Amino acid sequence: MRDAAPRSVLSVGAILGEGPIWVEREAALWFVDIKGHAIHRFDPALDVSKSWTTPGQVGWIVPTDDGLFAVGLQSGVHRFDPRSGAFTLLHAPEAHRPGNRLNDATVAPGGALWFGSMDDAEAEESGRFYRLHRGDLVESGLAAVSITNGPALSPDGRILYHTDTLGRAIWQCPVDADGVAGAATLFTRIEDGAGYPDGPTVDAEGCLWTGLFGGWAVRRYDPAGRLMREIRFPVANITKIAFGGPDLMTAYATTARKGLDVTALTEQPLAGDLFAFDAGVAGLPGHVATI
Repeated sequence: MRDAAPRSVLSVGAILGEGPIWVEREAALWFVDIKGHAIHRFDPALDVSKSWTTPGQVGWIVPTDDGLFAVGLQSGVHRFDPRSGAFTLLHAPEAHRPGNRLNDATVAPGGALWFGSMDDAEAEESGRFYRLHRGDLVESGLAAVSITNGPALSPDGRILYHTDTLGRAIWQCPVDADGVAGAATLFTRIEDGAGYPDGPTVDAEGCLWTGLFGGWAVRRYDPAGRLMREIRFPVANITKIAFGGPDLMTAYATTARKGLDVTALTEQPLAGDLFAFDAGVAGLPGHVATI
């Protein structure tokens, strides 16, 4: 596919599509519908999909080194076996915050899983970022926000990008060899009227892409935080992209129906679909989590 205009490739009508990830061992794209309590798998070569119902809100899914998956449910990090559909609780980092849920994640080159939490009511600054590796779960020490998104990592894994969605800000911080995050500095801020920065993704050139919820677009920023490119969509709520395909140059984008009234849904019949477009640049190879 070499089509720069985003097109719908899978109609799922997701309430809050999120967390797309290309799983190389299957040549398939996985993503979630947070509010729809669903995990989706899309095989673009065969143009077929499969879905699983989750026992609660699901923020993300990543492959693990045992051939299975880890998922972030509202109740905590679970192991997921798609063959049986079974979920097994591994960690409940915020059992003391029942109003929070897990939201977005990435895997570092060494297999560490980074993920965030958020206030499900999108009001309190109770969201935190965590790092899980080989059974060791630690809070990152990054500033608490209401809605976390990301994090995402630079190609060498030494810069961590994390998003304060309601604050319209994307931050960056160094990460040392032991996975400890340093002091955060502002990477870029989204101007009023352009939507809210949602899930970030980094490409092979070290540039950051972000979905814009309510902004009808995704954007690409260079490593210095300068806007390079904006790609417009026929739907308002773009949540996150992932690079896939045999050359990792196809960008898949999740979208959402959340917050759209009847009139908006009539005007945006493709809202909630999975989209694809030619990114013009390769993404980074995916990693499997060692949790």
